Amino acid sequence: MFKWIGVDSEIISSVSEIQKAKKILLPGVGSFDRAMKNINDMGIRPVLDNKAKIEKIPVLGICLGMQLLTDGSEEGKLDGLSWISGKTKRFQFSDKKVKVPHMGWNTVDIIDSNQALTQNLGEEPRFYFVHSYYVKVNEYENKLLETLYGGLVFDSAIQNENIFGAQFHPEKSHKFGMQLLKNFAEI
Repeated sequence: MFKWIGVDSEIISSVSEIQKAKKILLPGVGSFDRAMKNINDMGIRPVLDNKAKIEKIPVLGICLGMQLLTDGSEEGKLDGLSWISGKTKRFQFSDKKVKVPHMGWNTVDIIDSNQALTQNLGEEPRFYFVHSYYVKVNEYENKLLETLYGGLVFDSAIQNENIFGAQFHPEKSHKFGMQLLKNFAEI
């Protein structure tokens, strides 16, 4: 998607490559504990912490990548990165008609349109979701977008200073996803 919108990017994973990064997109597919174990075992946690919390470069976590930004998840036992105070919880609905995972297109409500990530999303922005867990931040000022699913409102985009998270997949969300990634690229 970055290539499509004219933004140079590359896939990196070594400590030396991460140390040179000017921005970081933290993707996520899989389980919380496995992702955190990989980050810890690869020895990239200290450099990620330094880039995000000391150097304050822009960081965007997507899907599981957003969940990793929190303190932890009901999906596992390991601590998260704790860059944004909150918890990742499992969807649980008494109405069996509500499907988990939450999969498909859904609209978002913009909580803070003055932030760089949420600029120019247009009216009734909608994004593509695939997830069984959702984030609930502890501080209202960390909310950027909220989404209603099965009667539950969850935080679908979050921020703490230079650190951003999006529960949905902007790379699969057409014009709305392109705008969000363009916004991130311009930060």
